[in-house]
Amino acid sequence: MAALLLAACGRSVVVQPNGRAEPARTSVAAPRIAAAGSYRVVRGDTLYSIAFRHGLDFRDLAAWNGIAAPFIIWPGQELRLSPGSRSSGRRPVASAPQVVRRPAPVFKPVKPMPSHAAPAVAGTAPVPAPAAATPAPPGAPVSPAPTGATHSAGGVNWRWPADGALIKKFQSGDAIPGIELAGKAGDPVRAAADGVVVYSGNGLVGYGELIIIKHNDDFLSAYGHNRKRLVKEGQRVSAGQLIAEMGSTGAPRDELQFQIRRDGNPVDPLDYLPTR
Repeated sequence: MAALLLAACGRSVVVQPNGRAEPARTSVAAPRIAAAGSYRVVRGDTLYSIAFRHGLDFRDLAAWNGIAAPFIIWPGQELRLSPGSRSSGRRPVASAPQVVRRPAPVFKPVKPMPSHAAPAVAGTAPVPAPAAATPAPPGAPVSPAPTGATHSAGGVNWRWPADGALIKKFQSGDAIPGIELAGKAGDPVRAAADGVVVYSGNGLVGYGELIIIKHNDDFLSAYGHNRKRLVKEGQRVSAGQLIAEMGSTGAPRDELQFQIRRDGNPVDPLDYLPTR
């Protein structure tokens, strides 16, 4: 799967009334609307995070703006948010860094090795050897963590991202639609399914430290309010893998805000997660 890249921009400053300049804060960048129906990219954005913020399918957003995989965008770029909205969509005067696209690796099938079974002895029935469990070496790291129960839905094998109790159910129309799971600071947050990290940052207001994982062309999952993010954009993760530590960034208490998006639209995670 293609990697996600974002061109870097220079350091910006905000001029204060007393005439002094101080660095602008970019850790939590509020969305800047360029014009009605369009959005101006800021540092830290990805195509996926912009689509997520506006409830769009990333494929539609890419098509409306003529952006092909690997979906490279740059700060200052103006994106249209619907097929008929107006935006320049043109590159600024300053040229963006050139990105070298690596060809996808070609995997050749491995020929099975011929078996060299010992000839059976006439009149003697083969006795199968008892299977012996091989204990894990002491102190060996476990990665990914135990997968737990899974449920297959939409071509994805889903598992719970945290062990805490369900404290808020999905409500259609919520500003931040999803479910909330209780816990304490530092509790493990795990990937709900195999996929690729398409966003890891804190640029979406209301989500705190946020991770978004793409599972296939239809499904994304999101993990908000983390204390610490442990994965980077473009990183492939497995179901059950530790991706973050639970926290309270952007929330009044320690919790995990979990979402599943199908074609850009929020859906009830309880329809996809295994019953527990």
